[in-house]
Amino acid sequence: MSSFFDELETRDPRQREADFFGRLPGFLAQAASSAPGLAKWLEGVPFEAVNSPAALARLPVLRKSELMELQAGSPPFGGFADESALRGRRVFLSPGPIWEPEATDEEAFHNARAFFAAGIRSGDRVHNAFAYHMTPGGFLLDAGARALGCTVFPAGTGNTDMQVEAAAALRPTVYCGTPDFLKVMLDRAAQAGKDLSSFRRGLVSGGALFPSLRAEYAARGIKVLQCYATAEFGVIAYETAGDDGEPNPGMMINENLIVEIVRPGTGDPVEDGEVGEVVVTGFNPVYPLVRLGTGDLSATMPGASPCGRTGRRLKGWMGRADQRTKIKGMFVDPKQVAEIVRRHPEIARARLVVTRDGESDAMELRAEKADGASPDASAIAASLRDLTKLGGKVEIVAAGALPNDGKVIADERDYAK
Repeated sequence: MSSFFDELETRDPRQREADFFGRLPGFLAQAASSAPGLAKWLEGVPFEAVNSPAALARLPVLRKSELMELQAGSPPFGGFADESALRGRRVFLSPGPIWEPEATDEEAFHNARAFFAAGIRSGDRVHNAFAYHMTPGGFLLDAGARALGCTVFPAGTGNTDMQVEAAAALRPTVYCGTPDFLKVMLDRAAQAGKDLSSFRRGLVSGGALFPSLRAEYAARGIKVLQCYATAEFGVIAYETAGDDGEPNPGMMINENLIVEIVRPGTGDPVEDGEVGEVVVTGFNPVYPLVRLGTGDLSATMPGASPCGRTGRRLKGWMGRADQRTKIKGMFVDPKQVAEIVRRHPEIARARLVVTRDGESDAMELRAEKADGASPDASAIAASLRDLTKLGGKVEIVAAGALPNDGKVIADERDYAK
């Protein structure tokens, strides 16, 4: 059995770069003709000259906050999609809000690499616990698994008891979802006397796979690897493993993406090993995004991976360049916290604190009460759930109690444990 998904993964790095930058000028010209928003964003750029990493680095970085504003001004896609190609396809709405069209078949093919690298093969049964409602996460990984030849159960999120019942009956070999929900399922199954021992492998995303949680899964006989994915590009990078099943250092960058690491707040690429913002250029003709700033922090790693693949590697997800924070697989934006304050004039300021509760993400909104007001914590908690689609605690604090450091979202999770 081959150790690689296809021959692209082991090509000479110089051939890979020549392929990307040989295609890029023509792709940009075609994309600009079908996506007027992109054409306006790159107005004046001679596309034929964007044929090297240095030339690409001279283009502006499109950050998600700017994309949201452009979409709001010209809904739904801000002119960054080829709407003539959307017939017969799905569209999604992710937190932000940001609209995205469905991935192409080629993207599904590339998403399959992450499953293959995790030891998953054609014929495996996949329990997919990513969301299928409004957002593209469930569909992105679903398509990748099916492109590999897997059978997929679209479990979605929530309804833990029903998911346990379904997994006990279907006997899936693979779990796909956020890192901590598999533990929720396994613990609930143990309480209910249900057998979920069919799970042997996992591919997780949407949050950090903490070493302690990976070790717990391994002790239960489940080898779990993670991938880094976004709604705009699908799988950007993925883990590989050695013959012993242990993960190799870093994550392989997917084959059909150009990934740069830039100094936060700028478009300037940094050296290997230096932490910066992940900026991605894709070749999706339906949704052509060029130098999109993901807001995520990472760094590239020097040298080759022990797995034999020749692509560049990311160190993995290392936090956010801005305060937009992923919690239980969903992004929460400072604008959402500001909206809670707007809805509740009885609070003057608010700060969302993200921590770990065991192996799961937890969040608490600390709300400073306005002078003479008596805020209702339960009503504020309802607004928090309504706006973020996530549950969290609310603590009412005295006026002036929150730090004056400009933080609206404070991520206090320890990613080393």
